[in-house]
Amino acid sequence: MTDFLLELRCEEIPARMQLKASDDLARLFTEELAKAGLKPASIDSFVTPRRLALIARDLPLETAAVSEEFKGPRTSAPAQALEGFLRKTGLTQGQLEDRDGVWFAVVNKPGRATADVLADAVQAVIRAFPWPKSMRWGAASATTESLRWVRPLQGIIALLGGEIVPLSIEGVEAGRETVGHRFHSTGAIRIDGADDYADKLRAAYVIVSHQERQAIIEAKAGEAAAAKGYSVIEDKGLVAENAGLTEWPVPLLGDFDPEFLEVPPEVIQLTLRINQKYFVLRDATGKLAPAFICTANIEAKDGGVAIVAGNRKVLAARLSDARFFWQQDRKTPLAEQAKKLGRITFHEKLGTVADKVERVAKLAEWLASEGIVPNCDPALARQAAELCKADLVTEMVGEFPELQGVMGGYYARAEGLPDAVADAIRDHYKPVGQGDDVPTAPVTVAVSLADKLDTLFAFFRENMLPTGSKDPFALRRAALGYLRLIQANGVKLRLDSAAKFWTGDTQTAFASVVLADFMHDRLGVQLREQGVRYDLVQASSEWGTSSDDRLDRVELRAKALQSFVATDDGANLLAGYKRAANILKKEGVEQAEAISLSYEPEKAEADLIAALDAAEPRAAQAVAAEEFEGAMAALATLRAPIDAFFETVTVNDADPAKRTTRLALLARVRDAVHNVADFSKITG
Repeated sequence: MTDFLLELRCEEIPARMQLKASDDLARLFTEELAKAGLKPASIDSFVTPRRLALIARDLPLETAAVSEEFKGPRTSAPAQALEGFLRKTGLTQGQLEDRDGVWFAVVNKPGRATADVLADAVQAVIRAFPWPKSMRWGAASATTESLRWVRPLQGIIALLGGEIVPLSIEGVEAGRETVGHRFHSTGAIRIDGADDYADKLRAAYVIVSHQERQAIIEAKAGEAAAAKGYSVIEDKGLVAENAGLTEWPVPLLGDFDPEFLEVPPEVIQLTLRINQKYFVLRDATGKLAPAFICTANIEAKDGGVAIVAGNRKVLAARLSDARFFWQQDRKTPLAEQAKKLGRITFHEKLGTVADKVERVAKLAEWLASEGIVPNCDPALARQAAELCKADLVTEMVGEFPELQGVMGGYYARAEGLPDAVADAIRDHYKPVGQGDDVPTAPVTVAVSLADKLDTLFAFFRENMLPTGSKDPFALRRAALGYLRLIQANGVKLRLDSAAKFWTGDTQTAFASVVLADFMHDRLGVQLREQGVRYDLVQASSEWGTSSDDRLDRVELRAKALQSFVATDDGANLLAGYKRAANILKKEGVEQAEAISLSYEPEKAEADLIAALDAAEPRAAQAVAAEEFEGAMAALATLRAPIDAFFETVTVNDADPAKRTTRLALLARVRDAVHNVADFSKITG
């Protein structure tokens, strides 16, 4: 058994592509080897800005002979089907086996030299590599048949044991030589095999492990910050990005003029992180420190003094621009900025951003004035909504789109607007993702709900709905944000009422059924992730002929129903309900008729009537009060009488009066259950 080393060296690979490329290399290579019956003991993959590499451990020098069996068409199938099968297998008809009228092909593959398998595998992997973006280069690029790679391919190492695996890709011959660090190493580096690869490159100032470079950056950045009494604001993504930009990472601490701290901290953080790839620091009090950490790719002779000075100069220019934007934007009140929103198209079918803002403002004011969002001042809700998009036309948001909302909050506070308004402007986009905070301040909740509802109503009215994995207008995200807002704040909002107000039509809502179905589906997905069965959400969403558009109520009902069906009473009642429903369906009984006893009922029959008389009003009262656990408890009292009824009473009695009465009694059981939840939707 021996090891195989592969290195694919090229010009700089974008940092954002490196980790996935490393995983893809290992995956594709494993798949290619498996086709030849080879399975290494392990595969370790590596990536640096200038190379992709892997080591496959414990490979035999030859592959074992393998036999594969393929099922073909029936012997009576048309000749074309047989011909296609023969082409696929490479056999003749005489080599096939007839097994009970079906053709089978047994293809025996002799063993091969592992070096030959590896050569083919490397070729296949390189040709099929799934780079997000790739290029052609040189004279060969004149044809579309030439190799595509992320950057021009410059060298290949392919060593099985200590021997070169002969292969060539677009004129690049496999060998045993690579290069080290651009500045700390000169000339070619001879690699003898997999075991000395990482060590020889380390001696040439290249750390081939992305994970090791990340660990070095985290540790050294922390040490540099601590030496000045600072701490690094954790940012795993930035650590990975810096590791992807360096082969020999050297974190260095620099500082900037404290006067720049007058700019909002989010602006400084984005300037450092997005523009410069610097780490942001906190001082001992937890405030933003006037310092940064950059990651050099060399071991500088002066300890990094010149590097830090250069980075400080570039950063000062960036922060000067940010301070200028901050100062200029504050000269114009948000109300004046908002007037410019009429120049920005929200969507060609839905008007401008100014049009959207007016719709959101009316809806937010309505949510407050109707008491749907409790303790919310309608005037503040309208004011916040009218200004919530104004920062989109500011210089700062033009430079940093990620700060929309955030900057509006700062500008509102700077001009002396109420804190509730400033907070609502800042947070009205929230929650954006699963990990995002959910607003709870009343004015913020009203504006955030209105913004999300307007988006949903507007696009649903124009029938621009999500399809499959495509959701260009982020309607699923808006729906999830809506759900999290009503859940966190106990908001009781009927979607149809909101839709009617939004359209100005108090009689009909444009697409409330479609939207309600969509929202129920989103709620079902969300609750399923929390462990609530999807069928129970469906059972809680509909009963009779109407769909509940109070999604908070659907959630409460589904959770109560999940707890109930997990009990013996719930499971047995469900079984009894299904038995009753099946009998009624078979007999074509859709509606319950009034029960008129013209005979002396059996004990179980009378007991069930008495139980229904007691349970129905209790369950109805509990449902009306939205106390769904109480409604389920009322249903639980029916379990024993229903069981006894089915054990001792014959429903399809020869006496027509008894049969009719007993079917009506079962219909009453079905309807009593349906008044609490639609048990027909429960699959368990």
